[in-house]
Amino acid sequence: MYLIDSDVLITAKNSYYAFDLCPGFWDSLLAQHQLGQVYSLDRNRMELLQGRDDDDLVRWVRQTVPGAFFLSTQQADVVAAYTDIMMWVQRNPQFFDSAKAQFATGADGWLTAYALVNGGEVVTLEGSRPDSRNQVKLPDVCIRFGVPFQDVFSMLRNLQVQYHS
Repeated sequence: MYLIDSDVLITAKNSYYAFDLCPGFWDSLLAQHQLGQVYSLDRNRMELLQGRDDDDLVRWVRQTVPGAFFLSTQQADVVAAYTDIMMWVQRNPQFFDSAKAQFATGADGWLTAYALVNGGEVVTLEGSRPDSRNQVKLPDVCIRFGVPFQDVFSMLRNLQVQYHS
């Protein structure tokens, strides 16, 4: 199971997989979801819906994506894992307070917690920066908690997704 971070969808929409250039990308995500391979979380859905109503990604999330695509984080064991992750971030003297605050408002901790409890791999475009002080990077949190992660292109290759014209 792959758990897709918001940055994957936002960047895809804004660049290489724009809806008008590569509708196959978006169709493939839904097809892989139907096969039980690709999901995201309710917390990511909230992030994605912060865009404008006329945004292609907001429309796609609201009108096309089935509700089951966005898994619920409201499980006691996921909440407990998230609490552990947040405690690690908050107690880590490496990170500036602004980095800790930013991390606390996003979905990254929830992605890591969900994958830790339920299995699966986090899919993100972020790179590891273990010495970062001004940002808590999702891959570094995954590494710290033993959660596998990869980028979207690796996921697509592993799923053997191909786009044809």
